[in-house]
Amino acid sequence: MANVSNAEQPKVQVAPQASAVASTGETIIENGVVAKIAGIAAREVPGVYALGGGAARAVGAIRDALNSTDLTQGVSVEVGETQVAVDVTIVAEYPASLQKVADDVRAAISVAMTDFVGKHAVEVNVTINDVHIPADDDEAVETVVVDDSPETRVL
Repeated sequence: MANVSNAEQPKVQVAPQASAVASTGETIIENGVVAKIAGIAAREVPGVYALGGGAARAVGAIRDALNSTDLTQGVSVEVGETQVAVDVTIVAEYPASLQKVADDVRAAISVAMTDFVGKHAVEVNVTINDVHIPADDDEAVETVVVDDSPETRVL
């Protein structure tokens, strides 16, 4: 709109750039947050079926049924001033190359630690404790009575 009164218009104030603002204080990132970010990164890798050992996965299945997934399951971290070490236990999908899956998990966690946490991952240890074969869980068994005798069928 044109200025018809010839009055001076107020000047727009520009906020100072982020680099010009002095910051004080300290940022503390809890170990649980670092473990959660590592767990999310590991789950997103193709070839990873689940995280955690047998007992942890059993508890995780109950949590999943209650819509309360633990994203830190199977992940432990040690956080230092500028570095982080991560241990992760995974279940790989069959027939994925186990070494490739482990390497991809290491890379994904390392990138996540740098990008989201701001710390260098000095060590990412991957333990593959099981291989998931899709046919194991996908088959459904049905018992049908045919001519007065039960018959089991795999669907």
